[in-house]
Amino acid sequence: MNADFVPTAQPVARLIEELNKLPGIGPKSAQRLTYFLVRMPEKEARALAEAILAVKERIILCSTCYNITDSDPCPVCRGEARDRTKICIVEEPLDILPLERTREYRGLYHVLHGVISPMDGIGPDDLKIKELVQRLEDGGVEEVILATNPNLEGEATAMYLHRLIAPLGVRVTRLARGLPYGADLEYADEATLTRALQGRQEM
Repeated sequence: MNADFVPTAQPVARLIEELNKLPGIGPKSAQRLTYFLVRMPEKEARALAEAILAVKERIILCSTCYNITDSDPCPVCRGEARDRTKICIVEEPLDILPLERTREYRGLYHVLHGVISPMDGIGPDDLKIKELVQRLEDGGVEEVILATNPNLEGEATAMYLHRLIAPLGVRVTRLARGLPYGADLEYADEATLTRALQGRQEM
């Protein structure tokens, strides 16, 4: 936090410090957000606080796909209209939202909760890969779509998964190069993602 800024009220200082821990929120942004919250009507501030607490108290991981949910299994996994012969593998829960917005993909998902990154000390055992293999060994899945991000870690994870899955006799495809290299899935627009899904290629 900016050492030059010393708020007089301890609750204000604490809130700035906590907001500063959020991704993408620097000291200045944390200060602006804090003073916005100070001026916010109490009813709205309580609603925000309750929403944050509800996320921590009620959100769990789906025991099938490991997406975040408030019910197990999640709505996608229990959806009767979903195509259960396809599983789309994503890095994080937030990657599912843009794919769902395209309305192009109607299969299931599997969330890895990260990527293989030796530099960060993250290996295959730190991800939900064993759980994925178990789902595939249970049968019924004909195609796995690798939708990891098109960057170094995402590509390395996709190649590892391809080597792991191919011997199981399941078709493995990768999102087409409608996604620019180095871009994250969560920032892609619906049209780009639709083209990437439609043009997915064999690994």
